[in-house]
Amino acid sequence: MKLASGGIQHETNTFAPTLATIDDFVRDSNCGADLDGGSVVFERFRGTGTIHGGYIAAAEAEGFELVPLLCAKAQPSGVVGQGCFDEMLGRFLDRLKDALPVDGVLLDLHGAMVTERHDDAEGALIAAVREVTGDELPIVVTLDLHANITERMARLSNVIIGFDTYPHVDMQERGTEAARLLARIVRGEVKPVQQYRQLPLLTMPPMQCTLREPMQSLMRRVHALEQEPGVLTATVSMGFPFADIPDAGVSVLVTTDNDAALVARKADELAKLVWSLKDDLQPQLTTIERVIDSVRAHPDRGPVIFADGSDNPGGGAPCDGTVALAALIEAGLSGAVVGVLYDPETASQAHAAGVGSTIRVRLGGKTDDRHGAPVEADAEVRHLCDGRFTYRGPMMQGVEDCLGPTATLVIGGVDVVVSSVRRQCLDAEMLRVAGIDPTSRRLIVVKSAVHFRADFGPMAAAIFDGDTPGVHRPDFSGFDYRKLRHPIYPLDPDTTWQPA
Repeated sequence: MKLASGGIQHETNTFAPTLATIDDFVRDSNCGADLDGGSVVFERFRGTGTIHGGYIAAAEAEGFELVPLLCAKAQPSGVVGQGCFDEMLGRFLDRLKDALPVDGVLLDLHGAMVTERHDDAEGALIAAVREVTGDELPIVVTLDLHANITERMARLSNVIIGFDTYPHVDMQERGTEAARLLARIVRGEVKPVQQYRQLPLLTMPPMQCTLREPMQSLMRRVHALEQEPGVLTATVSMGFPFADIPDAGVSVLVTTDNDAALVARKADELAKLVWSLKDDLQPQLTTIERVIDSVRAHPDRGPVIFADGSDNPGGGAPCDGTVALAALIEAGLSGAVVGVLYDPETASQAHAAGVGSTIRVRLGGKTDDRHGAPVEADAEVRHLCDGRFTYRGPMMQGVEDCLGPTATLVIGGVDVVVSSVRRQCLDAEMLRVAGIDPTSRRLIVVKSAVHFRADFGPMAAAIFDGDTPGVHRPDFSGFDYRKLRHPIYPLDPDTTWQPA
């Protein structure tokens, strides 16, 4: 048995101004200038907590041949340049044609990519693969929990399997599940029937977290459903609300073994359950000033985390917002750290000056005017490094990554980890490599909405969802949707829904 695999991954924030280019994909994929497949993919992902790590594990356990064609990923940003997307898709399709004949295709996608021409880029990608393989070859797709799944994506795929966790700590598990299910389909052991339901519902990242209610209970129900006779898999996709496209929002998928009546009934039941939770899925935000007061009132409590999700690069934000940093400096709070703030200019300035130097900085606030103004101050250069680290927490465990030349600065008693590469602070190693022991801090400001909870959560005495401005702010009132379908809850509060 020979299975081809690969994909192009991007979570697109259409409200963000920065265009994703081929250079972004080359840098962030770390698979060579040509976005190589084959041995490069095996070397990078074998034994890691990733989708392709799961594909590889399944192939080695079950003895089928896996042919990785291309594994391209870029940090979330604004829309993907059309030329960039077309170039990567062209490479993937050419490699797929060269690999034929294959028995099936595994597509490692995100589900919320928007290009200059495609609101549903994944749908366009799957359709292009179908033109090469034909309608009969089985295709199994893995998607992020934030996928904006469309009818086209569901129709063109034999099975879609989404992440069950946020933070995404089950990627290897889902990759293994997808590869093993595709192998069963090829061997004729199962005949999947998939049913898709789209809900008129938008949700914001903080309450999509599966470490808190109501998502904990919802995912327990999903897992129970998957154990029922005849059911092969089930997915709840909470959607990515920062994409102004017609199909943004929540959807569910259920797949059974050749049972159309069962799959329709179970898809309706799951969709109704999600709809019943709509009011519990709206977040509560807290200002940095209130968190500072709380830290001062409980000086011995241990690390408190302020999630600056509005400036989360994992959702397309610039990662150079200064609102929380400026408030900490003004308050004179000691024992606080902000990480990771993206400012290659300041990082370079610090490396040129050296450890122990005092430099005059114009820090952050350089991408746009939506995340705070640059902080102009004298800063002590406390620590310098090349930014290379390995994810040690539950998410992406074992994957090597790099922040680029990185500096730890001290401004008014506040430590700031300044990077040259834009990365979401989701793993404590990103602070440790910069000389920061997070467990010793009173307050940690992370440029992350939810993913940080996987690694930072166990050490935190308290966690607050930050009330700051930005293109990833979990507040619908801050966004002017033009393409989104209506009615949709909570933008249209009187929205009702029942299964058709």
